[in-house]
Order: sequence, then structure tokens, then C-alpha cells
Amino acid sequence: MSALAFDVTARDGAARRGLLRLRNGVVETPAFMPVATYGAVRGLAPSDLVALGAQLLLANAFHLHERPGEAAVAAAGGLAGWSGWRGPWLTDSGGYQVTSLADRAKVDEEGVAFASPLDGRRRLLTPEGAVALQAALGADVAMVLDECIPAGSSEPGRIESAMERSLRWAERGKRARQRADQALFGIVQGGADLALRRRAAERLAELGFDGYAHGGLGLGEAAGARAELVAEAQAALPPNAPRYLMGLGRPEDLVAGVALGVDLFDCVVPTRHARHGLLFTSQGSLAIRNARFASDGDPPDPACDCPTCRTHGRGYLRHLFQVGDALGPRLATLHNLRFYLSLMERARRAITAGSFASLRSEVEAATRQRVA
Repeated sequence: MSALAFDVTARDGAARRGLLRLRNGVVETPAFMPVATYGAVRGLAPSDLVALGAQLLLANAFHLHERPGEAAVAAAGGLAGWSGWRGPWLTDSGGYQVTSLADRAKVDEEGVAFASPLDGRRRLLTPEGAVALQAALGADVAMVLDECIPAGSSEPGRIESAMERSLRWAERGKRARQRADQALFGIVQGGADLALRRRAAERLAELGFDGYAHGGLGLGEAAGARAELVAEAQAALPPNAPRYLMGLGRPEDLVAGVALGVDLFDCVVPTRHARHGLLFTSQGSLAIRNARFASDGDPPDPACDCPTCRTHGRGYLRHLFQVGDALGPRLATLHNLRFYLSLMERARRAITAGSFASLRSEVEAATRQRVA
């Protein structure tokens, strides 16, 4: 079978709804990928994720290489057999994590040499090695190795150099591809420079990948500038390929990306915020530790169908956080992920109905509110 098939089934302006067919399943897009960095979404079982409506998970190849090692994962049947999540997986190459090690890393044409944050041993990650690592992990979608320079960086020469190197690495990664059943995505870099983003997208399209990602965004640039950068690159990318906005974001970031024609998203925000007691709701953000919720029996979000909102009140959830019970972060994580996944379900329906602009306005208005 081919590594990937993608069909756009509906459009509303630039926003699009589609079906992404991968080796281990079909993903309805636009879709949000819960982040399972080490092969698990913290505190949740695969059955929880299925019940929440997750379709595709993201793991980090660099962290899995550090432990337990790709050989251990491969011996257990790849990510699907090892983790118990039988649906599709996307793995990030780890380029962002490695190149952000600063004093621990040295980047040159060969790759990234770095001191392991786990044991201090010197390691080398090359474009070819990143592809081989992800092949061993058995992900449905692999990412090329790139050199990530934040869009907010003030080093024009450095940004262009990193973009050009990322393109050369992308070409090497494509040549090193090992699995015909594993899709490979190229990554657009170029900082906050529109011309560089356009050039990177054009060159990646010439190389030809199964899908394309926008990298280096959400790291300091203004939302308006980000939209321009994404739109500039999108115009040069093949219209029949899936597009992925890496590492973003908050609910308003997701709908902004969908409006630009992005198909895939991931971010640690819903799970990380949940562990700190911040919930996303249809009424705005809710800081569950706040004393005003101590005797509140209402669900965190009356409009939500997640297990937390169907069963527990705000006062009980606050109590769990106050006493340090692990159930508190788990229930909050269930809620936040369901909120994000439900938002993408609503986006898909709205695109089909031609009402996506209305949904976007609703989401943006809610993000400016806090639950009283």
C-alpha cells in the first residue's frame, strides 16, 4: 500500500475538511494530535484516548531513542505493539529538542552532535539517522530532521543559513527513506521572513514529500505575523498534500490555523495546563484551584460531554488538586483533551456546513473570558 492518501472532502474558504489514510487507520481532518512524548499521554490509557475521540498520537523520536531505545520498541512490535495504542502514530524527529540544547549541541552539515541530557554521553543525530530511528519505531508518519530557529529570532543570516541547511537535510532524509509504508513529511523553516518561508516551501515541494509541516512558529512571533508566514508557505505547497502546524497551540491558534488550510495540529498545552489545574471550557478558561469553586457543584463545563464533566463537580475537582491526589490531574487531562478533540470535530462539521467563520468567532470570544 502507499504510505499515505489524502482527500479533501469539503471546503469553506481556505479551511478544508479531509480524510488522511495511513497504515494504521484513517484520520478525519482537521485533527488535533495528543502529545505522547515518551509513548504515552501522561495519566491516560489508550482506551481513554479512544473514548475521547483521539485519532492520531504524536511521540518524540529523540526522547524514545534516549530511553528505552528504538530497538526495545521495535522488538515489541513498534509503537503500536509496544504502547497499546493501535491507531496511527506520528513521530517528531527530535530536531527541535536537540538543537535547543544550546551549550550541549553543535550543529554542522553532518548533523547535530550533543551531550545526552540523560547520561551526558556524546551522541550524533544525522538526517539519515533520524529517518532510520523513526523507521525502527514504526510510526505511520515520520518527520525529517531540521534546524529550528524561532521565528522571533533577530539573526537574519543565521535564519537563512538554518533554513538552507534544513533543506539539504530534508533531501538527505528523503534519500535515506527505508519504509514504503511510512509517510515522510518535510518541514518549512525560515524564521519570520516571508521570502525565506516561501523559498523553503517551494524547494520542499520540488523535492516531493507525503506531507508538509510549518516549523519554528509559536516561539515568540505575533499571531498576525504567524498567519502571514503560514499563508505565504501554504501558497507554495502542493494542494493535495496534508499540512501540519507544529507545536501550536491554544484553541484560538487551532481555529486560526484551520482558517489558513492547516490539517494537523499538536501541542502540550491542554495536557500541561490540565496538570496545573487550568481547564479550557466553552465559557472561557477555568483555574480550578481558585477558592471560589470550593462549594461549586456544577461540572467544569456544562456544555462538555467528557467523563469528568458528566460525573464530577468543580468543588470535587478543586479538592483533588488541593490534597494532591493524582485523580485531579487525570480528570483535568481527560477534560482538556476532549475539549480540543471536540473543537476539531466542530470545525469539521462547520466546514461542511459553510459556517466555519462563525465557529472561529465563537472560539475567539470564549478565549477572552475566564469562568467567574
